Amino acid sequence: MTQRYNTLSQAYRRLFGRRAKKIPLDAGSSCPNRDGAISRSGCLFCNAAGSGTGFYHKGFGLRAQWDRLTPPARGRGEALVAYLQSFSNTYGPATRLAGLLGELCALPGVCGLCLGTRPDCLDPEKIALLAAVPLPYVCLDLGLQSVRDETLKRINRGHDAASFAVAARLAAAAGLSVTAHLMAGLPGESNADFFAAVSFINDLPVTGVKFHNTLVVAGAGLAELFAAGGYVPPERDTYVAAVAEAIARLRPDIVVERLNADPAPGELVAPAWAADKRGVREAIAAALEAGDIRQGCRYDAVSP
Repeated sequence: MTQRYNTLSQAYRRLFGRRAKKIPLDAGSSCPNRDGAISRSGCLFCNAAGSGTGFYHKGFGLRAQWDRLTPPARGRGEALVAYLQSFSNTYGPATRLAGLLGELCALPGVCGLCLGTRPDCLDPEKIALLAAVPLPYVCLDLGLQSVRDETLKRINRGHDAASFAVAARLAAAAGLSVTAHLMAGLPGESNADFFAAVSFINDLPVTGVKFHNTLVVAGAGLAELFAAGGYVPPERDTYVAAVAEAIARLRPDIVVERLNADPAPGELVAPAWAADKRGVREAIAAALEAGDIRQGCRYDAVSP
């Protein structure tokens, strides 16, 4: 099959000259949407346990996690990217972030960093700390989810779309990479809203995007809404068609880092089709082929 969009593996090969592997690490970070700074209920779609390995609360520090998780990639000769995945890793005082960055840069063989966070957990001081990291690749995995402020309020994000734009521009101006998270099928949203979010990031200095289908997971507020009949997830064909069209509208240089969500074992409530991650990816690839869609093929047509 023809490669119809920019992949992360291709981007990493260009950057490192070889294959690379993101190593998911847990720094025990918190979130202002969980600790009471904004709320204690979290985003409507979020599992209270967060994403990632959970190793921190099992007593593993960053170096112990690294030593445990990197041997297979080392054996294959891959470049190693340390990925702080769970919760908001730039949340808290700048001194905490400085300590984390020091630990990460001391990991043996580390070639780059990626930190998952929220746009409202960044400021010029933290951006400067990240920009000073002596590695060729530092990326902020930055949650946006929707460009509609009414949706962000409905799902209890605790920030607006404008704060994402401010954070993305600050980070890019400092030489950092920015990956945006976009979700399709959020409560109250249509495909048109999803495509509006694609147009929004097209106009920002974003280098990557992760597309996510909205999951109903155990323990999330959305699970209660789903159980009460207040939310119905999109069908697989609807999501597949939406992602294919999003790729057609996406700025050609942006790296498509993810096509669909990856539920943790035992957490998925609905939709059942989301458990077949490979099948969804294959369906998206088939839709791109069937429609002769290449990334950005409709970018100029939908750009202002």
